[in-house]
Amino acid sequence: MTVKYRPKGVCSYEMVVSAEDGIITDAKILGGCGGNTQGVCRLIEGMKVEDAISRLRGIKCGSKMTSCPDQLSFALQRLADSDDSESSRI
Repeated sequence: MTVKYRPKGVCSYEMVVSAEDGIITDAKILGGCGGNTQGVCRLIEGMKVEDAISRLRGIKCGSKMTSCPDQLSFALQRLADSDDSESSRI
């Protein structure tokens, strides 16, 4: 399953995350600090969705109340919620 997410309060403008069987298979962050966002995406590939959410949630960027990793946790939560609703329809 793949989810597109429009982050709020950060420099990036779109996040695309994919997972199969609760494991992150791909993540992309468009915009933002290129090296940092690529690094975060590579680090979470292969992780369980819920583990990545708990590690990324609450990270702040400077004086902002959020960050690209924090916003990525919301994208992953949407992915997890979509996956749960998909499995409940089967």
